[in-house]
Parts: sequence; C-alpha cells; structure tokens
Amino acid sequence: MSASTNTSYGLLASFETPADIMDAAIKCRDAGFTKWDVFTPFPIHGMDAAMGVKKSQVGWFTFAGGFTGFFTGMTMIWFMNSHDYGLVVGGKPLFTPLYAFPVSYELTILFGSFATLFGLLFLNRLPRLHHPLLAVKNFKKATDDGYFLCIEAGDPKYAPEVTRTFLVEQCHARLVETVED
Repeated sequence: MSASTNTSYGLLASFETPADIMDAAIKCRDAGFTKWDVFTPFPIHGMDAAMGVKKSQVGWFTFAGGFTGFFTGMTMIWFMNSHDYGLVVGGKPLFTPLYAFPVSYELTILFGSFATLFGLLFLNRLPRLHHPLLAVKNFKKATDDGYFLCIEAGDPKYAPEVTRTFLVEQCHARLVETVED
C-alpha cells in the first residue's frame, strides 16, 4: 500500500481591509504572477484592473452559437421547402428568408444560450466537485468579512519560501497559509 503524498496547491494570504487586498493584487500583478486569484465577500470596484483581468471570452462562444443557430434555421427551412417537401402554395416561392426568419431567430437564441452556458462551464473548468481552498478553516470568512489572495503552486514564479516572503513583506499579509491539494 503506497502512502499518499500531499502536494501543495499554493499559498493563501489573508488581509484586513479591501484597500489592503487591492494593494496586494496590484503588487502581485506587477511581480509577474499569472496563476493567482482574489476572494472577497463582495465585489471591489477596480479589482479587475488591479488584477490585470482581460475581457471574458464567453461572448465568442455566444456569437458562434447564435451564428450557427441562425444558419441552421435558414438551411433547415430551405432544405425542407426546396428539396425535401417542395410544395408550391398560392404561387409563393419555395424559399424566402422572410418566412424562414422566425425559426432562424428562435434557433439563434437557443444555440446562443447553450453555447454561452457550455462556454462558461468550459472556460471556468466546471463542474469541479472539490476545491482545495474549501479545506482551509479560515477561508470560510471569504463569504463574510475576510479578504484572501491565493497564489497557486502551478505559477511559473512560485517558490514556496520566496512567495511566502513576498506576501508577508511586500504585500503585508496578516496570515499566510500553505494550502494542500
């Protein structure tokens, strides 16, 4: 029977105020860390800019889904009316985008919404049934009155002692804990 080995997920630093965590986020971004996140009980204005967060890519999934839905509807109506079951009624053409539009519009919304949902899940790597931070006793304060910054061990600049020193001395963290995966 092999002994289980605990690997480090990263370091979790706690801070006293929103201003403290904002300052730490700016320092962490400027230091060149790439795999880190901030956890606060409420949104902090300007935190995205402080972290250097780029615009979300979910919109591209939505656009691709909507585009696919629209042309699926148009193609489906065209095929059914022109090839599959061509029936001339009242001298009307076999296909025109005007009467294919309602179906295409609904498929645009349907495919766009599904693409948004699945794109969001994909980009956020969900569903994730367990997260290592949930095992840290103090982390439950992130939903009430705690401000936390976690630097993951997978970050290229991560070195346990150097990162701990950075969080304590430069970011002025109140407490720094090692998070086990």
